[in-house]
Amino acid sequence: MAGDVENEDRTEEPTQRKLDEAVEKGDVARSQEIGTFFVLCGFTLALLVAAGSSARDATLSLRSFLMNAHQVSDDAGALFHVTSKGVMTGFAIMALPLGFILIAAFVGALIQHKPLWTTEPMMPKFDRISPMAGAKRIFGKEAWVNFAKGLAKILVVGVGVWIVLWGERDRLQGFAQMDVHALLPAVLVLTIKLMAGVLAIFAVIAIGDFGYQRFTWYQRQRMTKQELKDEYKNTEGNPEVKAKLRQLRAQRARSRMMAQVPKATVIITNPTHYAIALQYENGQGAPLCLAKGVDAIALKIREVAGEHRIPIVENPPLARALYATVDVDDEIPVEHYQAVAEVIGYVLRLKRRRA
Repeated sequence: MAGDVENEDRTEEPTQRKLDEAVEKGDVARSQEIGTFFVLCGFTLALLVAAGSSARDATLSLRSFLMNAHQVSDDAGALFHVTSKGVMTGFAIMALPLGFILIAAFVGALIQHKPLWTTEPMMPKFDRISPMAGAKRIFGKEAWVNFAKGLAKILVVGVGVWIVLWGERDRLQGFAQMDVHALLPAVLVLTIKLMAGVLAIFAVIAIGDFGYQRFTWYQRQRMTKQELKDEYKNTEGNPEVKAKLRQLRAQRARSRMMAQVPKATVIITNPTHYAIALQYENGQGAPLCLAKGVDAIALKIREVAGEHRIPIVENPPLARALYATVDVDDEIPVEHYQAVAEVIGYVLRLKRRRA
């Protein structure tokens, strides 16, 4: 019941980080039917390529042994030699077919997922020895689904084999009167035809099972709302902390900006809502924006300017335009050169008169 409640709480789609962590732990979507299908493909390919040569080699070896069996001594050394030779001959005959099957099994595993090395599945876990967890694995929903899939697979494959053999019933009746040399090729042809039918059925089963395994794996990775919040905090940081950091960065930026106001040549205002501090010296390419702000920041800029006797010029259109188009520590845009030049010219003339 606890597991069902937990699954019901997992209502959120898994994040990419959650999926990646599952793969790193070795939890991937894997279908046994895909592996079975490729093993059957390897077996069928071995029949097509190596069945004839393997049968001939086995026949020659067995004939040679039977013809010379009377020459084998009954002492332990001779028996060991004969046994070892027989085992090595058997391995040599079966090497090529087994090679096809092993390669096919490797391809079946590789096609489902790239090679992965992890020690997570080998780590001791309590649920592996827990009686409740064991009972759940045996009598749970997944166990019943696997049981139903197994029955359906046996039924479908059995029907397919019966259809193939029923179509060959006349040939099967003739096998009893067939010569041994002709019997083996006939059996091989029938076996390959039978494997072709089985492979066609298993191809459909494997594709359907892989889709089902992929779906159940994705559902297993779903997250609760709390897990989603915790992951967001771990990856993106606590929202409250981030807001505090943004506030501190903004305060430091304002402090650095206010420290530059005393260097300004003129302050252009709205007069109450906007304030832009500009600096211009002889030989400078274009006026530079040292500070800008609205409302409270604009008021602070004007206070600092008043303390350092920096001229303040009211020009609402120019103040709004500069605030919208220029950033702090950047030169003003070309389209404002003339208007700003008139203001700075006025300020410089005013300074000369005071001097």
